[in-house]
Amino acid sequence: MAAQQEDGFGAWLRRRLESTGTTPAELADRLGLTVAPVSAWIAGRSQPQEQVRRALADLLGGAPVPSSHGAGGGGTSPLLRWHHRPAHADGGREYGNPAAFAFDADLSVLAREATQNSLDERWDPERPVRVEYTLHELSGDHLESFLRTMQWDALRPHYVQAASAEQKVARSLRAALHDLEESGSLLLLRVDDYNAAGLTGPEYHDGRFAAVVRRQLDSHKQHRMRAGGSYGLGKATLWATSRFGLVLINSTLSEPHEGRTRARVAGRLDLPWHQVDGQAFAGPAWFGTPDADPGHEGVSRSWWADERTVRELYLERADVTPGTSFLIVGAHDASGDAESLQEMHDKLVRSLADGFWAAMVGGRSAEALLEARVTTLRNGEVLIPQERVDPHAHHPALSRAMRAYFDGETTSTLKSADQVACVEVPLVVPPLKGQGRGRSKGREHRAVLLLTPAGDTDVRHSRVVCMRGSRMTITEYRPRELPLGTPPFQAVLLAGYATGRDGQDVEEAEAFLRASEPPEHDRWDRTEELTSAYERGALSRLREFRAEMDKAVRGLVGRRETPRGEGPGVLRDLLRLDAASSGGRRTQSFPAVRAVQANLDEHGAWHVTVSLRLPDAADPWVLTPVAKFDVRSGGRPAVGWAELTASDGCRIEEGNLLIDAGRRTAVFSGVTDPSSHPVRAALARLVVDIQKARGGAS
Repeated sequence: MAAQQEDGFGAWLRRRLESTGTTPAELADRLGLTVAPVSAWIAGRSQPQEQVRRALADLLGGAPVPSSHGAGGGGTSPLLRWHHRPAHADGGREYGNPAAFAFDADLSVLAREATQNSLDERWDPERPVRVEYTLHELSGDHLESFLRTMQWDALRPHYVQAASAEQKVARSLRAALHDLEESGSLLLLRVDDYNAAGLTGPEYHDGRFAAVVRRQLDSHKQHRMRAGGSYGLGKATLWATSRFGLVLINSTLSEPHEGRTRARVAGRLDLPWHQVDGQAFAGPAWFGTPDADPGHEGVSRSWWADERTVRELYLERADVTPGTSFLIVGAHDASGDAESLQEMHDKLVRSLADGFWAAMVGGRSAEALLEARVTTLRNGEVLIPQERVDPHAHHPALSRAMRAYFDGETTSTLKSADQVACVEVPLVVPPLKGQGRGRSKGREHRAVLLLTPAGDTDVRHSRVVCMRGSRMTITEYRPRELPLGTPPFQAVLLAGYATGRDGQDVEEAEAFLRASEPPEHDRWDRTEELTSAYERGALSRLREFRAEMDKAVRGLVGRRETPRGEGPGVLRDLLRLDAASSGGRRTQSFPAVRAVQANLDEHGAWHVTVSLRLPDAADPWVLTPVAKFDVRSGGRPAVGWAELTASDGCRIEEGNLLIDAGRRTAVFSGVTDPSSHPVRAALARLVVDIQKARGGAS
């Protein structure tokens, strides 16, 4: 390959420039280009288009220009290799990428984070982003060819040494290597997006490419104010989902780099610190062509790949629409929920539907923002046909509510089972620090609450699904203090840009809610950014917002027909308390503590694990665990929790246990707060009571 490169276009151009005494900068100026594409031609990373070749022939004394080889921007195949970052000179070591531990290596988390990143980079605002997830199992000749193209033999010594340590990442790598050798198969998961910006920008400096391939915690978003993500952590889920920490990339750019847009290819590997043949390596490595530019000599950089290389790396894209393909090598679902190809396929479909159903719904006043598909292959043959994710099939009532809002067909009250009620919910956005004078509590934003009767097949219902920005589900919760006998419903809370409106209040609400989200973007709560950026009272404004949501829901579902009048029959059916179907279950006994395991630590805090037994119930349980001291005299004073953790069958939300309907057991753990103890823990017995939370099911 090296000889081929010496005889290629880049070598020819370098010789012609030397013979004519022309510098790359002068040639670029005569062509009306920047110097970057000329440098790329000389280095063999890309070649000019045909019309530029003709201009070169004229500018360089009529010398014949070598013909182009290959399509898609590759020309002659460059010399490719893996470049491993040398270990830090100060002796520092990283035994894994910390960003990868911010999320679970779960397919549902991958679908959420990767798809949100694609939505944030939507290119043409008149068309939806299209995402395609392709599972592809390789074995036999297909596997051998793929491993050969990605230079597995050169990587294997690094994997073996990195897997020889005793850290968490090393143990996972040992298991991955063992399974590859024993099974003789490898699972790839390709995530393609279309109508996205692509990895534009320079190799090392600020831009989308460097943010994704070269950097951590760099959230380089096209529309930062509307972006769902803000931490720059979401891309780490791609590498976390790979058992080998390896992702290959092919991007079609929305704007040229080095004079080209198609087949910008690179690979990145994340390993822990390791040594090979006595040389220490930091861990990260990049796949590409060696850089010859001063300051980056020998570093592997992206290259413009030919069709054959793209095909052999399973990175082919369906068309020339801008966007990026990420190939996760050795994909897995660490949660254990999905092991077979069918289970993984189904989980991807379900996760896309759950997280982005609202972005897939359109109407007269707003187009769908997203289309999603999932396909499963084995050695190039279709195993499970492509399945387009249909929001109306997975979430019919919620999708009906969103479409009614876009079509202007909502009502103020519910009078039939297919109607959608709409009401505004106030959110007061506090001022940023230093900007609070004259604005009292802040600026009011009018969010939108949509509510409609649940469908007969809805397993989860009577909850509010909250979203902003590009309509990705942020959180969902059960409203408090619902009237007894409230019929099942579905509700959607649209805030910020999800309302479909623009304005100063919308922009400020979007920024405020985004600042209140943790890296997982799964709730609106206290964060460091929230407390450091906004005036005092920001957390109170969030609590007030939640209370206003609950109030709005109760206002829609709590209305009853008057006692003296029968009222419309369909409304009577919608709002009545069905004693025959709910009475038996609702009079069951209350959840009880089945077992408690406890120990006292050296700081005087009780550590407890509590097992609950629950009666059968039609509604979810919302319970408050209360720790009390059984002292020698007087009542039992309550003590605070320093920590509550859900272990099995439940979730923790605002200090409450949330347990789905139908669960018969649940387990949680807690640590008491010694500062709240009225006496030393050793002088009292700990009692754990389970109480109905305010607004919880009973």
